[in-house]
Amino acid sequence: MTDVVAHKGSEDAPGRPEHLLQLVIDSIPQRVFWKDRNCAYLGCNRLFARDAGLDDPALIVGRTDFDLAWKATAHLYAADDRLVMESNAPKIDIEEPMTFTDGRTIWLRTSKVPLRDESGAVFGLLGTYEDITEQRQAEAERTRLAEIVEQASEDVIMTDVAGNITYVNSAFERISGYSRREVEGQNPRFLKSGRRDAKFYTELWQTITSGRTWSGHFINKRKDGTLFEQEGSIFPVRDHAGQIVSYVAIKRDVTREVRLKEQLLQAQKMESVGRLAGGIAHDFNNLLTAILGFCELILADEKPSHRSELEEIKHAGERAAVLTRQLLAFSRKQVFHLELLDLNDVVVNIETMLRRLIGEDVRLTSTLSSEIGRVKADHSQIEQVLLNLAVNARDAMPAGGVLRIETSNVNVDEALAAAHAPCAPGSYVLLTVSDTGHGMDDETQRRVFEPFFTTKPKGKGTGLGLATVYGIVTQSGGFVSFSTEPQKGTSFRVFLPRAEGSAASKPPSGTYRAVPARGTETILMVEDDDGVRRLGGHVLEMLGYTVLSAESGHQALELARDHRGKIDLILTDVVMPEMSGREVERRLAEAGHTARVLFMSGYSDDAILQHGVLETGVAFLQKPFTPAALGRKVREVLDTPE
Repeated sequence: MTDVVAHKGSEDAPGRPEHLLQLVIDSIPQRVFWKDRNCAYLGCNRLFARDAGLDDPALIVGRTDFDLAWKATAHLYAADDRLVMESNAPKIDIEEPMTFTDGRTIWLRTSKVPLRDESGAVFGLLGTYEDITEQRQAEAERTRLAEIVEQASEDVIMTDVAGNITYVNSAFERISGYSRREVEGQNPRFLKSGRRDAKFYTELWQTITSGRTWSGHFINKRKDGTLFEQEGSIFPVRDHAGQIVSYVAIKRDVTREVRLKEQLLQAQKMESVGRLAGGIAHDFNNLLTAILGFCELILADEKPSHRSELEEIKHAGERAAVLTRQLLAFSRKQVFHLELLDLNDVVVNIETMLRRLIGEDVRLTSTLSSEIGRVKADHSQIEQVLLNLAVNARDAMPAGGVLRIETSNVNVDEALAAAHAPCAPGSYVLLTVSDTGHGMDDETQRRVFEPFFTTKPKGKGTGLGLATVYGIVTQSGGFVSFSTEPQKGTSFRVFLPRAEGSAASKPPSGTYRAVPARGTETILMVEDDDGVRRLGGHVLEMLGYTVLSAESGHQALELARDHRGKIDLILTDVVMPEMSGREVERRLAEAGHTARVLFMSGYSDDAILQHGVLETGVAFLQKPFTPAALGRKVREVLDTPE
């Protein structure tokens, strides 16, 4: 065979067997070669010769792989050759590289079989190979694409033309909670939550089966029953003939984004309502100051006529003042008297009142951490938070139940802080108030902190309890979250930033000293509300003071300029048209009137904070106030050493 195949000459006639055999071998679409036992080539076809850089297959005879253009990888082929001839066994579909002297590398799929003579002895080998470089590149590309799909953060679902799942990636498993094995062969609609009607899925299916891409928003259900939301697109995949062979869905989990957007919208809504509520409360406080003040002055008479009617007016005014305080709490515009508090002390001190409040059919339990941190807050406002949560819990348990109060230290991570912006991550003290009541439905959960929203019958509640809790906690730098389950109860969690230092000690009982209310000093009163200005002037004059009454800052400057004596106290509203109370104080000081100052206001909004009215040592009187409270505060400021 060697002589027949290797022999080549121009004298060969086309009909000779040797020439015919070479023509057959050259017609084979694969590269064909054969070697002797020393791995030297005995012959090849023209495709092989072309790869070797030879013009004539006969030129290959006697050469080895180390003599050809691919000598860089010749050692691989020599090892294969020896193995085939020594083992007397073929090697089929070997995939190996071929690197040329110019640095180019291709990939081969090679098969080699031993050649035997008439006696069966191996005298060489016959081999074939094909260039699979493009095929390997295509496979590598498919592998890369598969890895990208597998590692993508979006979930990817592939289905057949009937809509049955054939593939899901890791993101799908992570987001949905289902494994690949559980979902293969199922229709993706098993994920549906019931929040979309049949029309939604019908339109989706009609869109993709018509060859178009569908995009939209899903509300699905995880394996554990929780809902999650996704934005996604579903598109058909076609074969070379243009026929749809499968569908691919790519979906991104937007649950957190949707929740954050809802929280932002809710926060904006609450802020708008809060501003309105705060403005209303401020105006009402001015009115209530005058109403309650004049009522008290009339009732101070030994024998006032219509005493019972006046008492009713006063009682209604006091109830209105409570409502305005709740509105101010919700709108975060209260004046807080901040101090370091131990929440355990607050809970213990109020437990007796809570037991009377919730009734005998509700059992109160408390679990208080012994290592709890301190918080910086207003003691009375935190008590108000506990009272409001307890009342809310009691109303959720009309047939009785359990009210639990717990305290603990917690660390708030970035995710939880981001969900309650602008709160920052860090150390917090957690106050939890839980009940075993009927829970809240979805509508109630969405509106739970809105002012005037209530589930109680008409006349049984104002809807300000939880709104007040929200406002107090937010103004204290914390946030409120809750969890609820129908017929199993609700838990409200109050997070307050942990503060360094020791809790403030309460003054011993009996240390309060009444401050004399009368005096003879001169007071410049600046108030733009007519009723409050008349009441204040009347009360102070009754107490013996000389009162210069101004309805604006400009009028106050004129009165001070024309007054020849000393002004001992400036009593001024904080926020007024044209000129604030702080500006009045500054300009009077520049004019030489270095009097003491007592600020008053219906609320403490940003303008007050910006003017430094709530700084330590600045005297402040919250509206509405009684005549007695005004007299005591004025006397207290006048008697305070400079």
